Amino acid sequence: MESLEAIRFSRNGERASLALLEQRLLPLQTQWIQVDGPKAAWNAIYDMTVRGAPAIAIAAALSLAVDLVNNGGGAQFDSSAAAATHVIEQMDFLVTSRPTAVNLSIAATALKGLAEREARAAGATATSVTDAVVDACEAMLADDVAANKSMGRHGSDALLAASQARGRASSGRVSVLTHCNTGSLATAAYGTALGVIRALHEQGKLEHAYCCETRPYNQGARLTAYELVHDGIPSTLICDSAAAALMAAGKVDAVVVGADRIAANGDTANKIGTYCHAVAAHHHDIPFFVAAPTTTLDPDLDNGTFIPIEERSPEEVTHFKGQRVAADIPVWNPSFDVTPATLIEGIITERGLVPRAAGSASNSFAVRSWLAVAAAARDGGEQATNGPAAAAVQTKALATHPGFQALDCEGIKAYVAARPQLAKHVGSPDSSGSWQVREIGDGNINFVYVLEGPAGALCVKQALPYVRAAGESWPLTQDRVRIEAAVLAEEAAHCPQHVPALYHFDARMCIIAMQYLPPPHGIVRKGLIEGRMYPLLATHLARFLADTLFHTSLLAMPSDKFSANVARFSNVEMCRVSEQLIFTDPFFPAPRNRHTSPQLDADVATLHADVAARLAASRLKVKFTQQRQALIHADLHTGSIMATEHTTFVIDPEFAFYGPMGFDVGKILANLLLMYFACDGHATEADPRTQQREWLLSAVAELWASFQRRFCKLWRQHGAKGDACSASLFDTASKEGSAAQQLAEQLFMAELWRDTVGFLGIVMLRRLVTFAHVADMDSIADADARAACERRALHFARHVLANAAGVSSVQQLCDLAQAAWQDSQLPGGAV
Repeated sequence: MESLEAIRFSRNGERASLALLEQRLLPLQTQWIQVDGPKAAWNAIYDMTVRGAPAIAIAAALSLAVDLVNNGGGAQFDSSAAAATHVIEQMDFLVTSRPTAVNLSIAATALKGLAEREARAAGATATSVTDAVVDACEAMLADDVAANKSMGRHGSDALLAASQARGRASSGRVSVLTHCNTGSLATAAYGTALGVIRALHEQGKLEHAYCCETRPYNQGARLTAYELVHDGIPSTLICDSAAAALMAAGKVDAVVVGADRIAANGDTANKIGTYCHAVAAHHHDIPFFVAAPTTTLDPDLDNGTFIPIEERSPEEVTHFKGQRVAADIPVWNPSFDVTPATLIEGIITERGLVPRAAGSASNSFAVRSWLAVAAAARDGGEQATNGPAAAAVQTKALATHPGFQALDCEGIKAYVAARPQLAKHVGSPDSSGSWQVREIGDGNINFVYVLEGPAGALCVKQALPYVRAAGESWPLTQDRVRIEAAVLAEEAAHCPQHVPALYHFDARMCIIAMQYLPPPHGIVRKGLIEGRMYPLLATHLARFLADTLFHTSLLAMPSDKFSANVARFSNVEMCRVSEQLIFTDPFFPAPRNRHTSPQLDADVATLHADVAARLAASRLKVKFTQQRQALIHADLHTGSIMATEHTTFVIDPEFAFYGPMGFDVGKILANLLLMYFACDGHATEADPRTQQREWLLSAVAELWASFQRRFCKLWRQHGAKGDACSASLFDTASKEGSAAQQLAEQLFMAELWRDTVGFLGIVMLRRLVTFAHVADMDSIADADARAACERRALHFARHVLANAAGVSSVQQLCDLAQAAWQDSQLPGGAV
């Protein structure tokens, strides 16, 4: 059977052609309209000759390709900049044809970004810019077909599983209701929601399809019914208003619709009438799905209230074939409505289903974080960069907040000078010309600036939409700034003496401004490498950990507040980065992995073959992703601490989320031990680092002991306020309550210690063999000396990871570290 299509494009040498199926005449007539450029495409989109969010974007892009190819292929422009300007102007014009469908604006953004990048490239010409844009436009057509078929496979499984979970579709065949047209006529081919129905039919899993007429434009009656009949799919056409009655009659097992725009929380704009079907489906306990390509997801809109809703001509309601059929009355004719995320069972894309936001009380979806993760390839966050469609993928992955602008030193100065509440920390705005600004960020994630002036100094951090250490090849959510600002405030509420003061948070510019910690404050990691020791570091960190972990846990909070906090500090994408780098990459040759080679090649091969280590890592990964014990910093290493001999401040909590307490404790102990093993590589005749090595081991022991004492003390003082061990059962005034309290405390701390040891081991492994090592080791110039230090640390880490349950005390942990440093035999034969 000939496949249906709504878009025909061809390019032959210096000529290109684009024809659009005149869908307003279907199903009675088949007529093709030639499109010679963006103006004709604008009219075709606005007049609904072509419709469906994916098809609109593709038609617009291909009209630009026709314009570029047929008018000179680049020769019509006198420079690469002029070619880029033309692309930008034409795409901005095309976007105005249908404001609700986000696919068009995303395609426009992608193509404009591509043109600008090509124009700036070395040796760029107008022809090179034109060729790149035309190639990308053509690729969108092929990419859409592949995406739709993938979406169909994901959707067919999801609909059947959700139906059967509700006791429906017991025969293994599902009856599906859909609305509007989302098939081959609304896309490049196959379809989104109708593509799911097609996939079910092809797999023998479709009982029956019901399509609604979709008043007032009748896309369901004219187009969807036409496609269903064309493909021989068992189907029935119903009036929009009959859908609820059909559900009540038990004829519908699932509903699947398309989308024109999906907000960051999952609220979905689709053809008017969709919301009614969602409400009816919810009432009848029928799963309601949305199927759309990832280009329909709009992470820049927090929720559906920000989606612009197009209102169309009253004549679509009052007239039929040019003849008035209604009284002369005012008409409200919105083309779309918004279905809240609370009514949606799942959002199906070509990359699978969008997950729900962790712990969300409103049943929202994690669109922002999932989009960025999905845009990166599975291994190590690698971004796909091959082929002409890559520009569109990259531009979408690096989408920023509306109005965002990356700032340099001068931009940061102007930003602060324009805000008196910030400028006061540096000097009057009039004195900004004398301010000194320097970029001091040496971490992997963000850019950090210090401004100094006559009144003092200020620290400003800005998050760009990628990992600083990897560049644009590794997109990363800018929502991490919101998380960091919220976490700093929460931590300061419980442990203000060890958290820098937060002065300012700007969601649009992804900026936070905070207290500047002047010299002699310095990053602890740098100080340790230089041979310094911090006599109060262990005591201060123990207090920070005990206070922040206890007071944000269910031991100290009622369950409703605790659950709200879990949702508020959901940080899915940053957690995904940790999950990959820490719990997966150490055990196979991931693309970004690196180690001192060839010295450690055999050691790393042994690690990759270590079954016990893999199993331990898997257990810890489950804990990391599922155990919501407390608000953890999640990146507590010596590079996230600024200190002097007398003060300690914990910084950079952008990875924070509700997770296992042992991860925070284990991570800082792991970093102290990494420096312990690195000491030999930094030793000199003048300073053999003996004293520092001994101090590091004592700091490990003191940190755990002090943390345990303070945590248990807080539990006894404030535990009655929390729901984990409620006062009615654990009242220490009674003999039974006191016994229960003591046993609960004993068991809790024992499990926390086992978790700490396991996380300690895997964190050390991650810093030795995967992406982004620690400077403690990397700064050892001699490769053989560095490898010797790393080997001892590697063997120790492998042992404690696989044998965490057998490490019963912090003293035993320190003894094992000392044995590994001395190249002694570890228990179990590990060297």
